[in-house]
Amino acid sequence: MWVTAQECMGVAGMPTTASNVRRQLEKFASGKCDVFRKRQGTKAIEYDATILPVDVRAALLLSRGCVETSRGVIELSRPQPQTAAEYDRVQLWQCWERASESQRERAKKWLNAVTLAAELIDAKISVQTAFNSVASELNINATTLRDRYYSAQAFDRKDWAPVMLDKRAGKQVVVKKADYDEEAWDFLLADYLRNEAPTLFKCYERLQITAKEHGWRIPTYKTALRRINKLDKAMVVACREGEHALMRLLPAQQRTVASLATLQWINGDGYQHNVFVKWFNGEIVRPKTWFWQDVKTRRIVGWRCDMTENMDSIRLSFMDVIKKYGIPKDFHITIDNTRAAANKWLTGGTKNRYRFKVREDDPKGLFVVIGGNIHWTSVVAGKGWGQAKPVERAFGVGGMEEYIDKHPALAGAYTGPNPLAKPENYGSRAIDAELFLQTIAEGVAMFNARVGRNTEMCEGRYSFDQVFERDFPNTVVRKPTEEQLRMFLLPAEAVTVKFNGEFTLHAGGSLLNQKNRYHNAALMGISPRKVVVRFDPQNLHGDVYCYTLDGRFICAATCIEKVGFGDTQAAREHSQVRKQLRKATKALTKATIKKDALEVSELMPRLSEPEPPESRVVGIYRPVGNTVTVQQVETEEEYDEQYQASFRRGVQLLAASQKKDPLE
Repeated sequence: MWVTAQECMGVAGMPTTASNVRRQLEKFASGKCDVFRKRQGTKAIEYDATILPVDVRAALLLSRGCVETSRGVIELSRPQPQTAAEYDRVQLWQCWERASESQRERAKKWLNAVTLAAELIDAKISVQTAFNSVASELNINATTLRDRYYSAQAFDRKDWAPVMLDKRAGKQVVVKKADYDEEAWDFLLADYLRNEAPTLFKCYERLQITAKEHGWRIPTYKTALRRINKLDKAMVVACREGEHALMRLLPAQQRTVASLATLQWINGDGYQHNVFVKWFNGEIVRPKTWFWQDVKTRRIVGWRCDMTENMDSIRLSFMDVIKKYGIPKDFHITIDNTRAAANKWLTGGTKNRYRFKVREDDPKGLFVVIGGNIHWTSVVAGKGWGQAKPVERAFGVGGMEEYIDKHPALAGAYTGPNPLAKPENYGSRAIDAELFLQTIAEGVAMFNARVGRNTEMCEGRYSFDQVFERDFPNTVVRKPTEEQLRMFLLPAEAVTVKFNGEFTLHAGGSLLNQKNRYHNAALMGISPRKVVVRFDPQNLHGDVYCYTLDGRFICAATCIEKVGFGDTQAAREHSQVRKQLRKATKALTKATIKKDALEVSELMPRLSEPEPPESRVVGIYRPVGNTVTVQQVETEEEYDEQYQASFRRGVQLLAASQKKDPLE
């Protein structure tokens, strides 16, 4: 083996500069002409390695991966790094993922040591020196470091981390399963995975009794518990708690309201108060309040309380909102699809209103008439989804129950949230309705004014009122007209109008079968004959207001009251109305019809009867039969005048005999 001064530079036992190495080599080769020569193709002088001292020659050979023995120089074989295609990197890193945290920490420790040793070896430090230096520095075993270093050489350096794991790390532990008959396991599953949600311990007791009867092999209770715990959690929840609980395993969807304008989107719902209230009619009830809430700011913007959740409380509370704040542009409304909220007088005409029977002649609802876009809350497994409406959170912990139901002014009337949580003074007092309504107003004001709300708009610093007052001036709204407010103020009823413009209103008619008739000449012959009538329930004998099905005003109709049978004054008034109708109709007819029938006849062209078309198809005459037809000649009977005279006399005699008294 021949070497140059450049190749010997830095080897243990040799100088570190090229000039000093050259002088040292010349010293070793002095007096020997056959141990140096010019390297072919270059100007460098190369020397025979045999002139070097033994330790220098050993270090030089080791750096080249060779060792000098009695049999000559032997080249050491080292494993070459495999490519990613030659080993399964995915499986290698899966072992890393399956390893425990402590196993990964130990692997990182050895990875640091092996990487440091590799860097020293790459820097031309001898292998033994590198291993000993790193082992001394990191206080680890040099032999173990050497083994791990050489085991990592078959892999790419970026995959060394999983190679450093213990051999047992990441491996699947195979545990021998206890004897368990499949029928016994099926029995346990069928008993445990039921909607009644029995405890596993009782299910196991029943399994033991049944196993004795059928001779099944069953394991211990702990083994059964481990196998049950390995079942899919979603399946267990669905079988034991139902589909509604299954949906709650999914993380709640978070929606941003930053893009909405204030009051552009509102949502509403009813809240059943846990308070006994003596209502205005004297009945003691737990009233229900309908709340409207702005989705963006979460502020309560309107409410109405009644004995039950009904259309009137929803309608009047909505009127309060638009009367106070106006109707925003691109208005959206989110409500439940309940009988009260989704009735046709509020939501009629909505395409996706799956409530009640939908008819083509249904009147348009008030929400639709003012241009509102209605959105229904989700229904999951036959139950409402409270996450769909932000107003539901106002009814939860720290909400309306704390602000209203537990108010000091209502002490003694609180019922508790359920029959198992009744207070000690349950039923000791019933609050007057006026005081209760005043308490609701105070509670809503406190709810809106509380600062530090953790919502998207309040940011943990502001109250609902502050955010609403800050952002509402930027909302484009239009004030409702008196006509729109009147539509929300008055209840409605759909009626069919007679041809003469008369109709019957059944509002309040269930009492003593009473009805009211109304009339207006503008309704005569109206088409379609079905109209919407809005009325004041407290004044049914006053005027009522008639609208088309799509909400256009027609006229105000007057009530026709019953009069006494002998009331001449009422008869004169009715006659006067008939005269006025007749006179007005004649005047309208005269103004409408400009020509009479004779003028119309004169203007019509004279038309003559057209000539019949000439037939161009001639048929062949074919006589029926082949004998002579005998014609019957009718003979006129001779008139016998004498016979007729005798017949008349006989009739006269018979008539005279019948007129005589039979007693004479």
